[in-house]
Amino acid sequence: MPSRAKARPTCIHHPFPLQKGFTLIEMIMVIVLIGAMVAVASVFIVQPFRAFDDMQRRAELVEAADSALMLMTREVRAALPNSVRVQVDGGRVALEFIPTVAGGRYRAHKDGTGDGDILDFTQADDGFDVMGEIDLPGVSRPEVVVYNLTASGSAGNAYLGDNRASLDTAASTATHVSLISSHQFPFASPDQRFQIVTAPVAYVCDPAGGELRRVEGYGFGGNPFTVSGALAARYVTGCQFDYDPGAGTRNGLVSARLTLSDAGETISLLQQVHVLNTP
Repeated sequence: MPSRAKARPTCIHHPFPLQKGFTLIEMIMVIVLIGAMVAVASVFIVQPFRAFDDMQRRAELVEAADSALMLMTREVRAALPNSVRVQVDGGRVALEFIPTVAGGRYRAHKDGTGDGDILDFTQADDGFDVMGEIDLPGVSRPEVVVYNLTASGSAGNAYLGDNRASLDTAASTATHVSLISSHQFPFASPDQRFQIVTAPVAYVCDPAGGELRRVEGYGFGGNPFTVSGALAARYVTGCQFDYDPGAGTRNGLVSARLTLSDAGETISLLQQVHVLNTP
């Protein structure tokens, strides 16, 4: 009986080896889930950075407003008595004053020996003795003012010049004040006071332009709104300057409010300054 050869099992060979991994659907699901997680996490991650950025911006605005107000405060406190005034030009507003750089008391009576150069109010006078000593200011074109009463009236107004005369710095000493030309002051000071001043200074606020500027050099009869001046603050969107002369107590009160805005952040600061108005 002929022998039969055993049939060998047939082996199927794949041209490519079988691999295990993600299917396309699984990959899409993973991408979608990761995207959702990132979107949710970004809310918690971005918000602190945004809050920090907003806080930093507010702090910068506060610092800018505070610096400008402090500068104004220092200068207003040294203003000539009764020289502070507020001016308005359209949407712009200016806080104006006359800075004092020195002062003292003039001689009103001769001494026991009949000597002494008094300040004569009955006629034009070109100088007077100082009671004590003064430090002569090293400023350009200083002026002597006696008994300033107002910033808007027609008499006793240093802006108009009836109680103001140019100081002769070359001829003046620590004990004697000399004027460039003779001048008759209209009113005597009850306390024999005089002040040495420079030309007016103004802080001009322009909310439309977003700036607060310190201007000078326009003179006693000039217009502060025509001078560009030095930048005191940016991002200004609002200003309010008020002045109460305080006629009853002789102490004036200046109120200055600045509003600054930047990138959706807004801050507002108020500063009040007492002004000694005893001339």
